[in-house]
Amino acid sequence: MARSRSSHRWLKEHFDDPYVKRAQSEGMRSRAAYKLEELIERDRLLRPGMVVVDLGAAPGGWSQVVRRALGDRGRVLALDILDMPPIAGVEFIHGDFREDGPLSELERLLDGCPVDLVLSDMAPNMSGVDAVDQARAMYLAELARDFADRHLRDGGNFLIKLFQGEGFDAYVKDLRERYGKVAIRKPAASRRRSNEVYALATGKRRGQGK
Repeated sequence: MARSRSSHRWLKEHFDDPYVKRAQSEGMRSRAAYKLEELIERDRLLRPGMVVVDLGAAPGGWSQVVRRALGDRGRVLALDILDMPPIAGVEFIHGDFREDGPLSELERLLDGCPVDLVLSDMAPNMSGVDAVDQARAMYLAELARDFADRHLRDGGNFLIKLFQGEGFDAYVKDLRERYGKVAIRKPAASRRRSNEVYALATGKRRGQGK
Protein backbone atom coordinates (compact mmCIF):
# COMPACT_ATOMS: atom_id res chain seq x y z
CA MET A 1 0.00 0.00 0.00
CA ALA A 2 1.38 3.44 -0.96
CA ARG A 3 2.36 5.75 1.85
CA SER A 4 0.39 8.95 2.33
CA ARG A 5 1.98 12.37 1.83
CA SER A 6 1.99 12.87 5.59
CA SER A 7 3.87 9.58 6.06
CA HIS A 8 6.49 10.62 3.50
CA ARG A 9 6.80 13.99 5.23
CA TRP A 10 7.24 12.35 8.64
CA LEU A 11 9.89 9.95 7.33
CA LYS A 12 11.85 12.75 5.69
CA GLU A 13 11.67 14.86 8.85
CA HIS A 14 12.72 11.88 10.96
CA PHE A 15 15.78 10.92 8.92
CA ASP A 16 16.83 14.56 8.44
CA ASP A 17 16.54 15.18 12.18
CA PRO A 18 19.98 16.08 13.63
CA TYR A 19 19.14 14.31 16.89
CA VAL A 20 18.26 11.10 15.04
CA LYS A 21 21.58 11.30 13.19
CA ARG A 22 23.43 12.04 16.43
CA ALA A 23 21.78 9.10 18.20
CA GLN A 24 22.81 6.78 15.39
CA SER A 25 26.41 8.00 15.40
CA GLU A 26 26.75 7.87 19.21
CA GLY A 27 25.05 4.50 19.72
CA MET A 28 22.05 5.87 21.59
CA ARG A 29 18.79 4.01 21.27
CA SER A 30 16.60 7.05 20.62
CA ARG A 31 16.71 10.78 20.01
CA ALA A 32 14.81 11.14 23.31
CA ALA A 33 18.12 10.54 25.09
CA TYR A 34 19.12 14.13 24.32
CA LYS A 35 16.00 15.51 25.96
CA LEU A 36 17.02 13.87 29.21
CA GLU A 37 20.69 14.80 28.82
CA GLU A 38 19.73 18.48 28.58
CA LEU A 39 17.51 18.29 31.65
CA ILE A 40 20.13 16.41 33.68
CA GLU A 41 22.77 19.01 32.88
CA ARG A 42 20.48 21.99 33.43
CA ASP A 43 18.94 20.80 36.68
CA ARG A 44 21.69 18.55 38.06
CA LEU A 45 19.35 15.63 38.51
CA LEU A 46 21.85 12.80 38.96
CA ARG A 47 24.61 11.93 41.37
CA PRO A 48 26.46 8.64 42.02
CA GLY A 49 24.63 6.05 44.10
CA MET A 50 21.09 7.16 43.23
CA VAL A 51 18.16 4.78 42.75
CA VAL A 52 16.30 5.75 39.57
CA VAL A 53 13.08 4.33 38.12
CA ASP A 54 12.44 4.82 34.39
CA LEU A 55 8.77 4.35 33.44
CA GLY A 56 7.99 3.93 29.75
CA ALA A 57 11.63 3.10 29.13
CA ALA A 58 11.67 1.38 25.71
CA PRO A 59 13.66 1.51 23.52
CA GLY A 60 16.03 2.49 26.32
CA GLY A 61 17.48 5.91 25.51
CA TRP A 62 16.76 7.38 28.93
CA SER A 63 18.01 4.30 30.77
CA GLN A 64 21.23 4.48 28.73
CA VAL A 65 21.78 8.11 29.73
CA VAL A 66 21.11 7.44 33.42
CA ARG A 67 23.27 4.31 33.59
CA ARG A 68 26.20 6.11 31.94
CA ALA A 69 25.83 9.09 34.27
CA LEU A 70 25.74 6.92 37.39
CA GLY A 71 28.73 4.83 36.35
CA ASP A 72 29.02 1.65 38.37
CA ARG A 73 27.15 3.04 41.37
CA GLY A 74 23.42 3.21 42.03
CA ARG A 75 20.51 1.34 40.45
CA VAL A 76 18.38 1.86 37.36
CA LEU A 77 15.05 0.04 37.17
CA ALA A 78 13.09 0.30 33.93
CA LEU A 79 9.61 -0.76 32.87
CA ASP A 80 7.73 -0.72 29.58
CA ILE A 81 4.82 -2.42 27.85
CA LEU A 82 7.19 -2.92 24.88
CA ASP A 83 10.12 -5.28 25.14
CA MET A 84 13.56 -3.70 25.44
CA PRO A 85 16.91 -5.28 24.57
CA PRO A 86 19.11 -5.56 27.67
CA ILE A 87 21.27 -2.70 28.87
CA ALA A 88 24.12 -3.63 31.20
CA GLY A 89 23.32 -2.47 34.72
CA VAL A 90 19.62 -1.82 34.05
CA GLU A 91 16.96 -4.01 35.68
CA PHE A 92 14.12 -4.26 33.17
CA ILE A 93 10.50 -5.35 33.63
CA HIS A 94 8.45 -6.07 30.52
CA GLY A 95 4.80 -5.29 31.23
CA ASP A 96 1.92 -2.85 31.28
CA PHE A 97 2.28 -0.26 34.05
CA ARG A 98 -1.53 -0.06 34.23
CA GLU A 99 -1.68 -3.67 35.44
CA ASP A 100 -0.96 -4.96 38.93
CA GLY A 101 1.51 -7.68 37.94
CA PRO A 102 4.33 -5.56 36.45
CA LEU A 103 3.89 -2.91 39.13
CA SER A 104 4.15 -5.58 41.85
CA GLU A 105 7.32 -6.92 40.23
CA LEU A 106 8.83 -3.45 40.22
CA GLU A 107 7.95 -3.01 43.87
CA ARG A 108 9.43 -6.44 44.63
CA LEU A 109 12.73 -5.44 43.04
CA LEU A 110 12.77 -2.23 45.05
CA ASP A 111 12.10 -4.22 48.24
CA GLY A 112 11.27 -1.10 50.23
CA CYS A 113 14.31 0.84 48.98
CA PRO A 114 13.38 4.52 48.61
CA VAL A 115 13.75 5.99 45.13
CA ASP A 116 15.70 9.19 44.49
CA LEU A 117 14.33 9.99 41.02
CA VAL A 118 11.29 8.79 39.08
CA LEU A 119 11.33 9.39 35.32
CA SER A 120 8.28 8.95 33.11
CA ASP A 121 8.42 9.29 29.35
CA MET A 122 5.22 7.25 28.98
CA ALA A 123 2.73 8.04 26.24
CA PRO A 124 -0.34 6.13 25.03
CA ASN A 125 -0.74 4.69 21.57
CA MET A 126 -2.18 7.65 19.71
CA SER A 127 -5.58 7.21 18.07
CA GLY A 128 -5.57 10.59 16.31
CA VAL A 129 -8.62 11.69 18.33
CA ASP A 130 -7.29 14.50 20.51
CA ALA A 131 -9.83 14.16 23.33
CA VAL A 132 -9.22 10.40 23.61
CA ASP A 133 -5.44 10.65 23.39
CA GLN A 134 -5.26 13.44 25.97
CA ALA A 135 -7.41 11.50 28.44
CA ARG A 136 -5.21 8.42 28.04
CA ALA A 137 -2.05 10.46 28.48
CA MET A 138 -3.36 12.11 31.64
CA TYR A 139 -4.35 8.73 33.07
CA LEU A 140 -0.78 7.46 32.63
CA ALA A 141 0.52 10.68 34.19
CA GLU A 142 -1.71 10.15 37.22
CA LEU A 143 -0.45 6.58 37.64
CA ALA A 144 3.16 7.77 37.46
CA ARG A 145 2.46 10.52 40.01
CA ASP A 146 0.87 7.99 42.36
CA PHE A 147 3.89 5.69 42.02
CA ALA A 148 6.18 8.59 42.89
CA ASP A 149 3.98 9.39 45.90
CA ARG A 150 4.51 5.88 47.23
CA HIS A 151 8.15 5.26 46.42
CA LEU A 152 10.08 8.54 46.22
CA ARG A 153 12.02 9.46 49.30
CA ASP A 154 11.26 12.76 50.99
CA GLY A 155 13.10 15.40 48.95
CA GLY A 156 13.17 13.18 45.87
CA ASN A 157 12.48 14.35 42.31
CA PHE A 158 9.96 13.45 39.61
CA LEU A 159 10.32 14.18 35.88
CA ILE A 160 7.36 13.45 33.62
CA LYS A 161 6.32 14.01 30.02
CA LEU A 162 2.98 15.76 29.71
CA PHE A 163 0.87 16.83 26.76
CA GLN A 164 -0.69 20.26 26.97
CA GLY A 165 -4.47 20.07 26.85
CA GLU A 166 -7.41 19.10 29.05
CA GLY A 167 -6.26 18.29 32.57
CA PHE A 168 -2.75 19.68 32.15
CA ASP A 169 -3.14 22.79 34.33
CA ALA A 170 -4.88 20.87 37.12
CA TYR A 171 -2.15 18.21 37.08
CA VAL A 172 0.64 20.78 37.37
CA LYS A 173 -1.21 22.54 40.18
CA ASP A 174 -1.51 19.21 41.97
CA LEU A 175 2.22 18.58 41.61
CA ARG A 176 2.90 21.96 43.21
CA GLU A 177 1.08 20.77 46.32
CA ARG A 178 3.29 17.67 46.48
CA TYR A 179 6.72 19.16 45.69
CA GLY A 180 8.71 22.17 46.74
CA LYS A 181 9.19 23.37 43.16
CA VAL A 182 7.70 22.53 39.76
CA ALA A 183 9.17 23.78 36.47
CA ILE A 184 7.95 23.19 32.93
CA ARG A 185 10.71 22.38 30.45
CA LYS A 186 10.78 22.11 26.65
CA PRO A 187 14.11 20.52 25.70
CA ALA A 188 15.72 21.48 22.41
CA ALA A 189 15.31 17.90 21.18
CA SER A 190 11.52 18.12 21.54
CA ARG A 191 10.00 18.84 18.15
CA ARG A 192 8.60 22.37 18.07
CA ARG A 193 5.23 21.33 16.65
CA SER A 194 4.72 18.77 19.43
CA ASN A 195 2.57 19.75 22.40
CA GLU A 196 4.75 17.68 24.72
CA VAL A 197 6.54 19.32 27.61
CA TYR A 198 8.25 17.98 30.72
CA ALA A 199 7.24 18.78 34.26
CA LEU A 200 10.15 18.64 36.68
CA ALA A 201 8.96 18.38 40.27
CA THR A 202 11.76 18.67 42.81
CA GLY A 203 11.84 18.31 46.57
CA LYS A 204 9.02 15.92 47.40
CA ARG A 205 7.32 17.25 50.50
CA ARG A 206 7.86 15.30 53.70
CA GLY A 207 5.30 12.57 54.27
CA GLN A 208 3.58 13.11 50.91
CA GLY A 209 1.83 9.94 49.73
CA LYS A 210 2.66 7.95 52.85
